[in-house]
Amino acid sequence: MIIVKTPEQIENIRSACQIVAGALREVETRIGPGVSTGELDKFVEGYIRDNGGEPAFIGYRGYKYATCTSLNHEVVHGLPGRAVLKAGDILGLDIGAKVNGYYGDAARTFAVGEIPKKTRKLLKSTEEALAAGITQARDGNHLGDISAAIEKVAERHGFSVVRDLYGHGVGIELHEDPLIPNFGEPGHGPLLKENMVLAIEPMLNVGGSNIRMLADKWTIITEDRSLSAHFEHTILVRKGEAEILTWLQKM
Repeated sequence: MIIVKTPEQIENIRSACQIVAGALREVETRIGPGVSTGELDKFVEGYIRDNGGEPAFIGYRGYKYATCTSLNHEVVHGLPGRAVLKAGDILGLDIGAKVNGYYGDAARTFAVGEIPKKTRKLLKSTEEALAAGITQARDGNHLGDISAAIEKVAERHGFSVVRDLYGHGVGIELHEDPLIPNFGEPGHGPLLKENMVLAIEPMLNVGGSNIRMLADKWTIITEDRSLSAHFEHTILVRKGEAEILTWLQKM
C-alpha cells in the first residue's frame, strides 16, 4: 500500500530531509584525498545528532553506521571504515535521518579531486536522470513515467541502469511501498497522488548493469567492476512540480 501523508507527517519528514540536505552540504567540504570513509561517517553522525535528528541507518537490519560510503565500482551500501580516498576516486554517500519518528533519505556521488572526463559524464548523467525522474513525479502520472524518464537519460548518454535495485516510498518508515525501478514504460504502474513521498534514486554504470553482493552482506558492486554513480532525493508529489524535500531550504 502506498501511503498518502498527512500535513503533520509531511512537516516531520521535511525536517528530517533538511538535516540530510545539510549533512550532504557540510560533508562535501571534508571530502578529499587522504580522508577515510570512517572519518566522514563520524562527521555525518555528529551533524545529524547535533541538529536534532537520529541517524536513520544505525540499527536498520543490523547496520552499524550513519552513512553508506560506496567507492568507485561499489554501487550502494558500502561500509565506512579505513578506506582512504585518493584523487580520481568517486564516492557515493547515502545519508538518512529520523526526526520525531519520521525519515528523510538522500544520496550523492562526489568526485575526489580531479576525475577523468568519462567519469564526470557518469556523475552528470546520473544527476540528470534523477532530475528527469523527479519531473515526472506529479499527481496523475504513473510510477512508470518516473522509471522511463530515468532510463531514457541513461540510454541517451550510453550508461546502463542497475535493474536489481530500486527507489522506494519513505517517511513513516525508511523503506515503504512502492518500489521505484529505474527502468520502465510510461503510463504503467501505480497512479501517483498528491502528498505521496518518494525516494527516487537512479544508479548508473559505465559498464554492464549486473551487480553482486560482497561477503560482508552489505556492499553491492558492479559485476564487471566498472564505475557506478548514485544520486537520490526524497520528493513530495504535488499536482504540479514535485517538491524536493532534500534540497536545503534558504533561511
